[in-house]
Parts: sequence; C-alpha cells; structure tokens
Amino acid sequence: MSALRILHLSDTHFSGDGGRHYGVVDTAEHLHSALSHVGHLLFDLVVVSGDVSEDGTEESYRSIRQQLTPWAQARGARVVYAMGNHDRRESFRAVLGDGQPDADAPRELAGIDLDRPVASVSVQNGWRVVVLDSSVPGAGYGTLEPAQKRFLRETLAAPAEHGTVVVIHHPPVPAQTDLLQALALDDADGVDLIDIVRNSDVRVILAGHYHLPVTEFISGVAVTVAPGVTNISRAFADPAEESAIDGFGGSVVTIESDRVRVVPFVERLAPDGLVFHFDADVVADIIRDAGRPGAQPPVSLT
Repeated sequence: MSALRILHLSDTHFSGDGGRHYGVVDTAEHLHSALSHVGHLLFDLVVVSGDVSEDGTEESYRSIRQQLTPWAQARGARVVYAMGNHDRRESFRAVLGDGQPDADAPRELAGIDLDRPVASVSVQNGWRVVVLDSSVPGAGYGTLEPAQKRFLRETLAAPAEHGTVVVIHHPPVPAQTDLLQALALDDADGVDLIDIVRNSDVRVILAGHYHLPVTEFISGVAVTVAPGVTNISRAFADPAEESAIDGFGGSVVTIESDRVRVVPFVERLAPDGLVFHFDADVVADIIRDAGRPGAQPPVSLT
C-alpha cells in the first residue's frame, strides 16, 4: 500500500478585504509562513479543515485558493476544504465547490438550495476522502444533521482500497477551555460520528476549530486537531479565559500500512505577543450569546 502524506492546516480566517485578523494578524502572511515551513516536502493532500474564511466572502475564498492551489500543485497535492463556523455555504460553494475536486455530493444533500451542508466524497489512488459540514449558519458551535450521518454510514459500508480520511471542522473530542467547549460539536453528534467510523476503514479524522494541536485515539481511530494558521490558542492558561498567541501552525500526517503518524509544528512570531485575551467575564458573555443552546458560563461567574 502506498503511503498518504497530508499537510493538515486549519483556521486560516482570510478576509475579503485583506484586513488583519483581530486587527493584528496578516492572515496571508501567516499562511505563507506555514507553507514555507514545510515547503521542502511533497504531499498527496493539503487539507484546510474549516474556518477557511473569516467573513465568508467570495473574495476571501478566491484569495486563499490563489495562494494555496499553485503551492499544492507544485508538490503533487490536491487541496481539500471543509466548512467551519465562520464560513458561509453559498459563497464557499461558489468558489470552492463541495470542498474537493472531482467530488460527489451526497444525493440527500444535493439540490438547488445553496445553503445546504457542504459534504462530499472522492476517491483517488485508492484513498477515499469524505468532507463533512459541522457548521450551523449564524452560530459558533457544531452539529451533524441526520442526512450527513446517513451519508457517512452508507459511504463507509464498502471499504476503499487503502482507507478513508474524514475531514470535519468541529472535533469529536473535548476542548481545553470553557469557551471552546461551549462552541464544540454537539456531544450526541460526536458520539454518533465515532460510532459510525468504529470498525470501518477510516484511518484518521482531521479537524480544526480549537487552534491548538490535539491528537486522541477513540475506538482505534485517530482524531487529530491542527493548530491554527492564524493564531495558536493557549491550551493551559485559565480555562475560564481565552487567549491566543501570535503564531502559526499545522501538522504533517502520514498514513502507511497500520501506522498513523502526526507531527505538528507551531511557530511563535512575537515572543510575548498575544492576538487577543478575553477575561472570564467576556468569555461568559460570548458563551451566553454564541454557545450551544443551554450552554452555561462557568458556575463561578453566574
């Protein structure tokens, strides 16, 4: 079996007007730095697992496509995108299609409604890639509708020659902070996702959203979260607060035989630079406004 090498990126947060993220980060420059960090390597796939855009404009998607596509092609890779909570389905689909070239959209999710979930499957060189859409329009947390779960279950009923890679923005693993947990994938949907891939040919689930590297094995399947291209969340600060470092990261994922190897890279750009810092009161307000229905701020703040 041939090995599969993936450059796993996430949370690029491009803006249509080229504006700086949080007024600080030049997102195009951060992506350039991340690509340069591994520019000497060849890849089969370059995956951006959601929050491709910050403002959901067609201009933002054209901008990242213009930067990423020639870089990937020069290294023998095709590019795969997934929807994140900052992305907008209609404009995403207008520029990036269903997230990957030569892909088939599930019949249940096809149609004239451009705001339907962006999900697809493709098979190349014996490797199958499934893109799921965990976004909820207008919200920060994630869900998976029954139609997507059926699509995934039916797709995995017959194994691919070498195996399957699943790409989704919201990870089916817990977050490190109160805010990100309130904006996480619905617990029941996460359980369902793992139940569907259990004992299947899925080798790895690639996710984003948390802006920090996390790899967890569940029921024999590797779930790996890429660090953010735009910034890096502080994993071990006060969980009731939220802050991010001015830096970039990604992961190189290699699948070979019975092995899955994840090598993340994180580079800080400013020694003491933070992109943002939200104290516990601000986090509690965001949880009330943008968290899952029923999500509550930390007990000490209520």
